[in-house]
Amino acid sequence: MSRVTLLALQILVAIVCIVLWQLLSTVPLFGKILLPPFFFSNPVDVFEQIVKWFASGVIWKHLWITLVESILAFVIGSLGGVLIGFWFARQPLVAAVFDPYVKMVNALPRVVLAPIFALWLGLGIWSKVALGVTLVFFIVFFNVYQGVKEVSRTVLDNGRMLGMSEGQLMRHVYWPSALSWMFSSLHTSVGFAVVGAVVGEYLGSAAGLGYLIQQAEGVFDVAGVFAGMFVLSAFVILIDYGVTLVERRLLVWRPTVDGRG
Repeated sequence: MSRVTLLALQILVAIVCIVLWQLLSTVPLFGKILLPPFFFSNPVDVFEQIVKWFASGVIWKHLWITLVESILAFVIGSLGGVLIGFWFARQPLVAAVFDPYVKMVNALPRVVLAPIFALWLGLGIWSKVALGVTLVFFIVFFNVYQGVKEVSRTVLDNGRMLGMSEGQLMRHVYWPSALSWMFSSLHTSVGFAVVGAVVGEYLGSAAGLGYLIQQAEGVFDVAGVFAGMFVLSAFVILIDYGVTLVERRLLVWRPTVDGRG
């Protein structure tokens, strides 16, 4: 399937969902509107709210703050996950010792951590970054750890027979093996970095997309809530596309589904 066809189908799904939403929230069915506008709003009102935000310029400040928080959380969490994941995979004793503690920290509810980070770091961006890091780190860590552990023993033995040093093995064997796993986790981590930032803003902040959504919810502005969620979704897609471009650059050696490089 060509990219154009795939994109057309994706757009078609979005159009069908929006049309159904508009019909079910405005046209009575069997004498009753199935999606009451007070609770579900409708696409026209949501679109008008988004246009109003961008036309007035009020959205840009909030977008910028959420972008900074998300990128910081994504970069710090990803780097930490990659480095520690590699270290644990290459040091089985260290991994065995810290295994229960890693699982224990990963099991902590992030919503519980958000007020603690706000208490420690204040209501500025760093409490939101810290929450995002806790979400991103473990996703990347476990994938990189597994990617290094999944390196073919035959490939390693052949490399050592050819006289490759540990540094060469790391560069030419371990790293390429972990890259596919790592980028798989990074696509998921993009969303979680934004979620961490927005949840932190929702619980306590003076700006950001989470703050906008919280303010709209506080005055029962359902159109504003949905508008914030749509802007947030588009925001995540754009960042994920950036990750995809980097992935294509670094994984040019990987064959595509049809077998071509």
